[in-house]
Amino acid sequence: MSLSRYFPILEWGRGYHKTAFTNDVVAALIVTIMLIPQSLAYAMLAGLPPEVGLYASILPLVAYAIFGTSRALAVGPVAVVSLMTATAAGNIAAQGSPEYMTAAIAMALISGLMMVGMGLLRLGFLANLLSHPVVSGFITASGLIIATSQLKSLLGINAGGDTMPALLGSLYAHIGQTNLPTLIIGMSATLFLFWVRKGLKPLLVRLGLQPRVAELLAKAGPIAAVAVSILAVVSLDLEGAGVKTVGHIPQSLPPFAMPGFDPDLWVRLLVPALLLSVIGFVESVSVARTLAARKRQRIVPDQELIGLGMSNLASAVSGGYPVTGGFARSVVNFDAGADTPAAGAFTAIGIAFAALFMTPWLSHLPVATLAATIVVAVLSLVDLKTPRMVWHYAKGDFAAMAATVLVTLLAGVEIGVIAGVGLNLALYLYRASRPHAAIVGRVPGTEHFRNVKRCDVLTAPHLLSIRIDESLTYLNAGWLEEFVLESVAARPQMRHLILMCSAVNTIDASALESLEAINHRLADSGVRLHLSEVKGPVMDALQHAHLLKDLTGHVYMSQNQAFSELILDNGDHDGRLRPENDLWLARGLI
Repeated sequence: MSLSRYFPILEWGRGYHKTAFTNDVVAALIVTIMLIPQSLAYAMLAGLPPEVGLYASILPLVAYAIFGTSRALAVGPVAVVSLMTATAAGNIAAQGSPEYMTAAIAMALISGLMMVGMGLLRLGFLANLLSHPVVSGFITASGLIIATSQLKSLLGINAGGDTMPALLGSLYAHIGQTNLPTLIIGMSATLFLFWVRKGLKPLLVRLGLQPRVAELLAKAGPIAAVAVSILAVVSLDLEGAGVKTVGHIPQSLPPFAMPGFDPDLWVRLLVPALLLSVIGFVESVSVARTLAARKRQRIVPDQELIGLGMSNLASAVSGGYPVTGGFARSVVNFDAGADTPAAGAFTAIGIAFAALFMTPWLSHLPVATLAATIVVAVLSLVDLKTPRMVWHYAKGDFAAMAATVLVTLLAGVEIGVIAGVGLNLALYLYRASRPHAAIVGRVPGTEHFRNVKRCDVLTAPHLLSIRIDESLTYLNAGWLEEFVLESVAARPQMRHLILMCSAVNTIDASALESLEAINHRLADSGVRLHLSEVKGPVMDALQHAHLLKDLTGHVYMSQNQAFSELILDNGDHDGRLRPENDLWLARGLI
């Protein structure tokens, strides 16, 4: 097998050229400017020292550049993964303790190993267990929890909680301790950042800048908020007025070390790490696919698992915490013209430079400004359109989405994901156990067959055609047997039953047993069973069973052929046509 299968850098690296280098460097510069405040903010959201966010934005980006397949995906700390890390580590130890930091690093290590393992085993399809409504509901609920959790920093008060009721109760209890200067900084930064998202680009365009340049400058708006708020803190001595700042940030590169192995800790983190891996992978792949489609490129989901897994392993050995592909920075990376994953490696160089030389300036950064950055970022994740659409389209999917939102808000992110997946699987199993099947007849003047409840079609009392619209498995075998026998019992004149199998892709052993039972029970009632339009792979499987040998009827290539032949045979075996058949012949229908 080619090494490029596991090292995509060998594929795109062979054609790397000067133009791509220039585009990647420009994109990296813009993403670096955006990523510095985000990294600090998301680390604090995860309950970790701010420098950990910088550490998680260096080596993981290099690892993804080597192993990832997306040309534009920007890996690093993200809001939802930071929240899940805080929840998991908070169940192990108190924030700020060495044990808490150890748990966060272990989360990166365990999730990285899980992703790499799933990628090597080509288990990327497991992410399909999370439907889009469930993922959308989880991210929406997480966004609301994250935004609410940051209100304490915007107000300058002490509050906590992992669920919405706990957060609101704690905020209400401490609202009287609000620090006015912090409130002014936090609200000003929030309003400014919201305006930047919508109003800065049109303003810059009116001033004469090109739309693409104006958009990229608007994406760098958080840097302006950071600079102004730092200047305000320093010049007005707001720290003395109770404004909480980031504080001292070590002026160094990440501390490279192998995380220790603690069996008890790993056991406690296995389920949270698995949930984090799946959520991070789904979020990352959805972004990567969207951006790849714009340039008619492709990604390999299984290799993406390996790329993200290696990024998390790199984060673990460099003092970071779990990472994944971020939507906002990936879009900025794409819009800035990134040609290859090398843009991520160049971004890592920029973050490393910031960790070495810019941290003294960042020590005076108000925590309220970082909270504003988080609030503005996560509220864009709150999706209010999808629930309305899903409600009108599929009530079952809406139920799964609503349950995910409510359980996440009321019980926390981990239980919310489990509830969403569980309900989604339950709904799937329910639907699979009751497949769609229709009694069909022939459309006059054609060879097409349609549902008798939807179209004016030709049928006969002695002939029943049932179209099965899904594969036959152990989940629906009993239902099919019941449906067929009830349909036959309601038609005493019936002599032939045709099962139209054009939509049946497989028949498992349980379904085969049900078909054999149907065949025997119909034979006892004087009804012959026929099959039509059986697909090749299904027919190949049936050749190894007794059904075809014991079948009382025939297997027809087409439903029309079966209908045309059997309409003449109404159970009279003396060779004469019945009057109703004479009528069919007179009408030219057979």
